[in-house]
Amino acid sequence: MNSEQLNRFLYGSKLTAYALMRRTTYVLTILSVGLLIYAHGVVESPIELRYLFYAIDAILAVFVLIYLLRILYSFERIKFLKRTWFEGVLMAIILVNQVGTYLFDFPVVYNIFESVGIPLSVELYRILVSFYMLVLLIIELLETKVHLKTLQLKPSITFIMSFVFLVLLGTGLLMMPKMTTSPEGIRFIDALFMATSASCVTGLSVVDPGTYLTFSGQVVLLMLIQLGGLGIITFATFFASLMKQGIGLKQHVAMHELLEGETLYSTKGLLRQLILLTFLIEGIGAFIIFMTWGQNVQFENLGSKIFFSVFHAISAFCNAGFSLYPAGLYTEPVRYSYIMHLAVAFLIIFGGIGFPTILDVLSPKSMRLRMETPWRNWKLLSRVTIYTSAALIALGTIGFFLLEYFNTLANLSFAEALIASFFQSVSTRTAGFNSVDISQLTTPTMLMFIFLMFIGASPGSTGGGIKTTTFVVVLLAVIATIRNKKNLQIGNRTIPHSVAYKAFSVFAFAALLNMFFLFILTISDGQHDIIRLALEQVSAFATVGYSTGITAGLSDVGKSVIILSMYIGRVGTLTLALALSTRAATADYSYPPTHLPVG
Repeated sequence: MNSEQLNRFLYGSKLTAYALMRRTTYVLTILSVGLLIYAHGVVESPIELRYLFYAIDAILAVFVLIYLLRILYSFERIKFLKRTWFEGVLMAIILVNQVGTYLFDFPVVYNIFESVGIPLSVELYRILVSFYMLVLLIIELLETKVHLKTLQLKPSITFIMSFVFLVLLGTGLLMMPKMTTSPEGIRFIDALFMATSASCVTGLSVVDPGTYLTFSGQVVLLMLIQLGGLGIITFATFFASLMKQGIGLKQHVAMHELLEGETLYSTKGLLRQLILLTFLIEGIGAFIIFMTWGQNVQFENLGSKIFFSVFHAISAFCNAGFSLYPAGLYTEPVRYSYIMHLAVAFLIIFGGIGFPTILDVLSPKSMRLRMETPWRNWKLLSRVTIYTSAALIALGTIGFFLLEYFNTLANLSFAEALIASFFQSVSTRTAGFNSVDISQLTTPTMLMFIFLMFIGASPGSTGGGIKTTTFVVVLLAVIATIRNKKNLQIGNRTIPHSVAYKAFSVFAFAALLNMFFLFILTISDGQHDIIRLALEQVSAFATVGYSTGITAGLSDVGKSVIILSMYIGRVGTLTLALALSTRAATADYSYPPTHLPVG
């Protein structure tokens, strides 16, 4: 029977088969994710766990069978395989592992990873496959017309609600019994705090992730950091484009607004580069960190060393600042791994300059184009973010070195003190990693930190703050006002007044919000110095994660304030305001001008 005869034979049952396969995939995906959460979060009995994993493996085998049937019912099979290559590779791995495990008593995935000292490889493999199928399920649901009609939301609302969903999901997972080493588990407010801090890539902790959370809890934390850093919408759209023929106009518009692309076409083309570049940078960073831990840093096994390297690489690039060490990178002997500190610092810089800049400067296409035309300059946004970031890093490095030379840097050599100052300057604006004791900083240093944190990272990045471009526009507007100039100019370009209004709005919202929350903190947690509370508050709003050690001791009201600050800081004050605002009535008229004395 040739291909054409086979297609004719299958044609009559195609619609029924596809409907049955889709329904089966829906049910089994939800079941497999539920069983995995139950197994890793609740079940203690080894016998019960074994049967649960048998059930999960059976579900994975059905996924392979469904994929093979989809190939069979696809009348253009070569095109189908090319379009679903990622899913095909995943199903091939499942098939090889299932055949090896249950027919030849040779679990392929387990033996390969166990041979290099990576434990829990089978569990991670099952989690990744189930997570992939869950993403596929969500995309399938969102692509149906019935659901699209009920989800006519503005991109800004979709963006802020995605973080609410991620935080609540993370809270529920962290509250499961096997996620923590504590017999009584974690309190709701503390689980909500940790989930918010991870999802909003802040890094503030009310518990020590390295000792209080189990390996499963640490994996949940890492997934929240990665999803929160790039955004659920970014991942969902990427997987949609990876698994399907394309994505709709509505998704393009949403990504255009969130990535701040110049055109819808550029957004469509750059999204895949963004994700792949992110994984590439994180992968290279994890390898460098793996090689530079230092001889005195001990790990249980090779798998533990790999996990620590990957965790800190993702945490650094996403500007999260979470560490598996109790005192961060100040913990001995990690505090002396200066080469590793530099690797972490450059990961933070790459994550903080913003995805539009990364794609403009570091994408293979842009680099190749620039080599062919060396006179071609970076885009204006790239120049502003890179030059401003470099100036702020230099200011922070010199300032920290001079202010702390006889304090936290007193026991270091000149070179070590310089590296520590550079690291703290880079980390202060967005990440929150520390290689010195933050609780011992002088008041002038804390004030400088508050200033740098308030500015934060660049647009389209994983960092918070008012953003470098906002700071530049406000500064240019102040200079133009002093010089009595009518227009704002930068790089032979004129900045529209609407952009200046937006910059001042962001600045005003952020300043007022921080002052209001700080006022509440002085009431709920007045036992702490106001400078320490201010550092905590601005650190939360700017999603930095620096603390003088008072986070765990805050009252429930204080923790709630910090949670709200982290969330608002991540989604952005202006995004939140636009999402909550109503559409203004159009007005093609203006009232007569008036004069109000200012200043």
